[in-house]
Amino acid sequence: MIRKSSVSVLILGAAAALASAGCRTEPTSAAAPATPIAVAVKAAPVQSQAIDRFLRVTGSLAADEQAEVAAETGGRVIATPVERGTRVDAGAVLVRISGTEADAALREAEANAAQIEARLGLAPGQAFDPRHVPEVLNAKASLDWAEADFNRIKALLDQKVVSQSEFDQKRTQMQAAQQQYQTAQNGAQQSYRSLQAARARIDLARKAAADTAVRAPFAGLVAERVVSTGDYVTRGTKVATVVRIDPLRVELTVPEQYLSQVKEGQPVKLTVDAYPGENFAGRVRFVSPALKTDQRALTVEAIAPNRDSRLKPGLFATAFLQKPASAPALLVPASSVETVAGTSRVYVVNGARAEERIVTTGERVGDRVEVVTGLKAGETVAVNPRGKLADGTPLQIER
Repeated sequence: MIRKSSVSVLILGAAAALASAGCRTEPTSAAAPATPIAVAVKAAPVQSQAIDRFLRVTGSLAADEQAEVAAETGGRVIATPVERGTRVDAGAVLVRISGTEADAALREAEANAAQIEARLGLAPGQAFDPRHVPEVLNAKASLDWAEADFNRIKALLDQKVVSQSEFDQKRTQMQAAQQQYQTAQNGAQQSYRSLQAARARIDLARKAAADTAVRAPFAGLVAERVVSTGDYVTRGTKVATVVRIDPLRVELTVPEQYLSQVKEGQPVKLTVDAYPGENFAGRVRFVSPALKTDQRALTVEAIAPNRDSRLKPGLFATAFLQKPASAPALLVPASSVETVAGTSRVYVVNGARAEERIVTTGERVGDRVEVVTGLKAGETVAVNPRGKLADGTPLQIER
């Protein structure tokens, strides 16, 4: 029993020794710090350059002219040579109305005028002279004969050859001839006034005949035709709508604080959602003399050429009004600016390391962007950092 206990104690002691030996570790040396790897980047200088600055406002496009064309005479529509979208010149026929009655009225007016002209003895194009009217010429001849007869009888009376009664009779005849001559002149004047009225009726009849063709008031496009062949129209009935969309009007609303930056003739750059990425040129044509009191804003109208008819009235437009020249801007490549959660930053090449700068950006000029705050002219920035740079990162500048 004593021998077995001793063996057990020896075994336990050996196990404890082995366990103690297994728990001991050899001391190790501290790891050496790793050397940062330089990031290869391209660099670009911060350039100072004068740029065009723009005031951004919004508005809508409208037709330069729009006319609701109406009939000026009544009648039945006999032709409609245009449809929606038809391009028309000024004076082109939109709708034709039956001209039977108008033509008859014109012929009647011309006949009445010709009758009065014949009575007055007027040839076509001849100026009116009452002394050349046949009735006046007859009265003048009678007056001349009566005056000659009176002068002869007066000479005989002085010689006591004729009696006083014969003299009085000749004098009365002469006075009657004078009255007839004056009456003939007055009648000629009245006839001429009647001729003028007849000629005016001819003009009205000709206009009524011409009005049977309803014409476009200006060159443009037919936006709508509201009558068809066979319809009866009266004077004032709308028959079509014509619009002119070259150029287009652009009505803009400019806040009052920018009043001093807008003037007539100022260039305008327009963009519309229908053509993303495209710019359309325009020019300010009208600046309102007063602000809208409810909006505290100024109404400005620009005009934009539209020769290819790509722009349509009613489109919403964003306009960029060029501001007056100002101090030069600091420009960097747009690819050098990183924007995360609304915060823009660039990395300035400071020796062989990157220095992070929080910046405020402004206008974009091609592939470059203006930096309003955070940089100085002459500094160099890393191009296209793509999230691989941080403040203090070693740099290797590529040439």
